[in-house]
Amino acid sequence: MFKKILVANRGEIAVRIIRSCRELNIQTVAVFSDADRHGLHVRYADEAYHLGPSKASESYLRSEKILEIAQKCGADAIHPGYGFLAERADFSQACQDQGISFIGPKPSAISAMGDKQIARETVSKAGVPVVPGTEGQGDLTDKALLKIAPEIGFPLLIKPSAGGGGKGMREVANIKEMPGLLTASRREAESSFGDGNIYLEKLIQGARHIEIQILADQHGNVLHLGERECSIQRRHQKLLEEAPSPFIGDDQALRDKMGEVAVQAARAVNYINAGTIEFLVNANKEYYFLEMNTRLQVEHPVTEAVTGIDIVKEQIRIAAGLSLQHKQEDIILKGWAMECRINAEDPFRDFMPSTGLITQSILPAGPGIRIDTGVYSGFEISPYYDALISKLIVHEETREETITRMKRALDEYRVLGIRTNIPFHQALLENTDFLAGEFNTQFIQDGNLPVSDTPMDQSLPEIAALTAVLATHKRTQRSAVSMQRGRRDTSNWKWINRWERTKE
Repeated sequence: MFKKILVANRGEIAVRIIRSCRELNIQTVAVFSDADRHGLHVRYADEAYHLGPSKASESYLRSEKILEIAQKCGADAIHPGYGFLAERADFSQACQDQGISFIGPKPSAISAMGDKQIARETVSKAGVPVVPGTEGQGDLTDKALLKIAPEIGFPLLIKPSAGGGGKGMREVANIKEMPGLLTASRREAESSFGDGNIYLEKLIQGARHIEIQILADQHGNVLHLGERECSIQRRHQKLLEEAPSPFIGDDQALRDKMGEVAVQAARAVNYINAGTIEFLVNANKEYYFLEMNTRLQVEHPVTEAVTGIDIVKEQIRIAAGLSLQHKQEDIILKGWAMECRINAEDPFRDFMPSTGLITQSILPAGPGIRIDTGVYSGFEISPYYDALISKLIVHEETREETITRMKRALDEYRVLGIRTNIPFHQALLENTDFLAGEFNTQFIQDGNLPVSDTPMDQSLPEIAALTAVLATHKRTQRSAVSMQRGRRDTSNWKWINRWERTKE
């Protein structure tokens, strides 16, 4: 087992990894930018080293600097978390070249599945159905993509070949708007992942986004941990996830089949460690391979809740050369889990990012509630990274009970000083279509959740202002009250004492 692990990430995922390392009695090393000097992950780690300025390109994406720190502090492994360097084959190879274990897949698997175009071609050869697109055609120029687009048909998606999380993705309705969207997509992909290559994919209308979590060790064992429903999205960014999927429900045959296909896709590239196979599923329950994320997913806690498996610990054990502790027949989904991503953004102003100082953070608690966060009261939310500040995860026996518990947890959650999307989640959990499990990836885009029209939410600032005025007025009145001295020159207690002495 490893003695010291460097966590090449920040925020809640860095804290999450550090906690698992502690339980495995492994020392941890944090790295931080200027903006994260007071980050929670810096406080939790055994050691911490400065990377550079706040921009990710000058800090968390500096692979050579991270490797230099790893050598300096004597770390024998690096966990990349998700985002940043997590899906960079060159970084995985550099770790290997320097004798440092990369807690993730091998460079060859990242190249084959981390590049979405190669992944589609690979799984297609393995017999896995894929969404129509420009798979297998290499890195195409804008001119070539414009020529191919009408053959695929509109609407379609422009997607970065590397990375994930919706960054760089653009939806295209017609050929006229496509040139500008191609430029914007390449620019964002280059900024976020250091790779500006893009490809095209047919946009399947009304589809569900359902993914399968897999684990694979170095001894040829591969298993899946069931599915996650990730269809509640805004601008291709997931906002709420749950396990299992309400769409699959009791259809165990479909669950098993999709799980088998996911395992088959992983075996096609000799995949090792944790990964996720993402599918689009239409109303007829026909599924298509979307992509494989060769890393830990943001939404992994819901799978941990229903399976009882710590995926981060499994990642570490696999990287250390140990065999999987479970077999496929051991995996039984128990209960229902749901995760709300709490973002620093204003749902009443088109989800604009909200930056500033968190003056107070009050977290919900109680049975079946888990909070993964990297912030605290007094932490500064900067504009340099994504808006995620925490993940609220709840677990109960049924979906109905889980939703009830989530409502209670959201009511208790308080973040002062910045805006958050908590009102959005509260509105979502009151939506009748969501409660019935009748939604798809276009649910929010189609206007099913007009959060800004909620009268109660709009009145909250006025209520807060009036409360503050009344409190100030009451405090002023109290300070103005004068206390008049009694007629006697001393207290009643002393008078009683004197009276008792006269009777002696």
